Amino acid sequence: MILHLDPASPLPSYEQLRAQIATMAATGVLPPLTRLPSIRQLARDLGLATATVARAFRELERDGVIETRGRHGTYVCEASGSVPAVDAEQRLAEAAQVFAVQARQLGVDATRALQQARLALEAVAGR
Repeated sequence: MILHLDPASPLPSYEQLRAQIATMAATGVLPPLTRLPSIRQLARDLGLATATVARAFRELERDGVIETRGRHGTYVCEASGSVPAVDAEQRLAEAAQVFAVQARQLGVDATRALQQARLALEAVAGR
């Protein structure tokens, strides 16, 4: 599993980790029933605090992306749980806000930013 955390990102490390694992699970890069590294191992590999990785895993479990089976490990769920519409709308708005801030910081105009967002959505849908 290849993960890249950007220390210069406005997103906290746990959110970057959560988003990357969720995307990999949704696109099949991490197939269902794939065993994930332990929290301690992943924290060590990424140079993060265990609490940071634990928070990402808690949120992924809450969202139905992964499941922890006690000492047997943590696995990608067979079927991703559906996020309630209100929660999905709120999280989409938060992601859009972060995207807008990053585009503005880069000095990119709205047309170019939306074009890049469309390409990214198409790439994810096409996998």
